Amino acid sequence: MDANSLMREIYNIAKRLEGIKIFKHAFPFNNTEMQMMKEIVRVKEEGKRIISSDLAKELGVTRSAVSQIVNKLEKQDIVRRVPDDRDRKIAYIELSESARGVYEHMKNEINRIMAHIIEKLGEGRVNDFIECADDFLGAFDEAVAKSSDGYFPFAQAEK
Repeated sequence: MDANSLMREIYNIAKRLEGIKIFKHAFPFNNTEMQMMKEIVRVKEEGKRIISSDLAKELGVTRSAVSQIVNKLEKQDIVRRVPDDRDRKIAYIELSESARGVYEHMKNEINRIMAHIIEKLGEGRVNDFIECADDFLGAFDEAVAKSSDGYFPFAQAEK
């Protein structure tokens, strides 16, 4: 396979992955919002609580981005800020009770779909896919890091 064919195949796979529809209706949360909820639930299940700055670190986004997401989800009664009993400057981020139920339902549905995939393809093929994808992405990142020309004729350097 030549480089152009590989790029075309990777583009097509990425496009298909991006277009995956798990639910028949509009999905209410974007990936970052879903990851945030997952992190809040994970920490809660460990018997702990989480603040915005820790969420930012875990999600790999800025504190400002977390604040915007929390504001949006708070207006929708998905999350809530709970002040610390001793230090009012600290606010923990928690899921609302109604959101916890919605989150659990979505998680169960996704798990059911993933279980079907494992059943259809077998655990070995699924693990092979994950390992190959991880190896490919590692090789891709390495190749990009080694590429030093930075040539993009359409990009103008900022002055």
